[in-house]
Amino acid sequence: MSESKPFAISKKVVYEAYLKVKANKGAPGVDGELIEEFERDLEGNLYKLWNRMSSGSYFPPPVRMVEIPKPGGRGVRILGVPTVADRIAQTVVKMYLEPVVEPIFHEDSYGYRPGRSALEAVGACRERCWKTDWVIDLDIRAFFDTLDHELVMRAVRHHTDLKWVHLYVERWLKAPLQREDGSLVARDQGSPQGSAISPLLANLFMHYAFDTWMQREFPAVRFERYCDDVVVHCVSERQARYVLAAITKRLAEVKLEVNLEKTRIVYCRDGNRRGPHREVRFDFLGFTFRPRSARRGQDGKCFLGYLPAVSDEAAKGIRREIRDWKLQLHSGSSLEELARKVNQVTRGWIGYYGRYYPSRLVRALRWINDYLVCWAQRKYKRLRRRPARAWKLLATVVGREPGLFAHWAFGARIGAG
Repeated sequence: MSESKPFAISKKVVYEAYLKVKANKGAPGVDGELIEEFERDLEGNLYKLWNRMSSGSYFPPPVRMVEIPKPGGRGVRILGVPTVADRIAQTVVKMYLEPVVEPIFHEDSYGYRPGRSALEAVGACRERCWKTDWVIDLDIRAFFDTLDHELVMRAVRHHTDLKWVHLYVERWLKAPLQREDGSLVARDQGSPQGSAISPLLANLFMHYAFDTWMQREFPAVRFERYCDDVVVHCVSERQARYVLAAITKRLAEVKLEVNLEKTRIVYCRDGNRRGPHREVRFDFLGFTFRPRSARRGQDGKCFLGYLPAVSDEAAKGIRREIRDWKLQLHSGSSLEELARKVNQVTRGWIGYYGRYYPSRLVRALRWINDYLVCWAQRKYKRLRRRPARAWKLLATVVGREPGLFAHWAFGARIGAG
């Protein structure tokens, strides 16, 4: 019975945590165990985990370190991949801690929160760029790698008296990273991306390090924060420089560093704001904000607005994934089969990047059509060395079944535009 254990942890919560981990899938940790292998003795494995957590004897294994190259060759991002059991244990703690801290979080904190989304952050940023002329595009250097453990623990202790939550959060913070060669990297700071508990700890840390501080020091200055991605809106360049200097000082106090090489003060130029400032664009959550031509809904007239659209970097990533599908090699498949293979992914792109200024996304999605033409030329002998005929054939299919491919229904059709 849980009552006989030092820590009262619900078996039901452990099972619910397992269901969440199963739904999220994920790569194996240092033990190489997949969720399917964990499930071969599900009842025994969950009991063992509950028993150890309830007795205080659970110690997290090392976290598998994965280096993800950053776009443009700008170094690597370190991800930490816990084992299946460790992900479940972290989710248990998250399920106890999140309901306590979630109600106190700032309304302009959007990242990794229930009921909040990146698109909401982009939408809020879009509207505020219309109302204020200047933006601080804030970049925090190596945020997840430099979180101060004691400050994180101080915030956790402030919100819960559960000793086992304190115990396990501290153990996770200190758990070493394991490189591919098996060597271990000790940690005295940071909480690697990839774990179930890191986003919640990061939000809790930034709530006190940034959100409440901004609310106290600059109550009229609005911002959007998605974990460590931050945009701050200012009414003048002078205010932006003053606020940035204050933020830099504040973050240094909590042992974070503003990356001044990547942080920029940006002018929101449009048809009414025509100042001769060099920096007029910034990226936020996969969207580039900059001056763009648009058309009014009321009278159809064109105007210059300050608007978000899929970023060049995100569009390159989309084109790269389309290329990696190698659709032209699937000559044994029908168009219907190809559509089933790609539609789930393209619908995701459309649902996110297609929300704002969709014509920019259409350009990237038209790459699918190029590969479909190559597919048709490989599949049908009569179309080899005759690309014009292949384009015509697919245009006929579009006319007959315009919704077959999600990107066709979205507007990236054969021969369109």
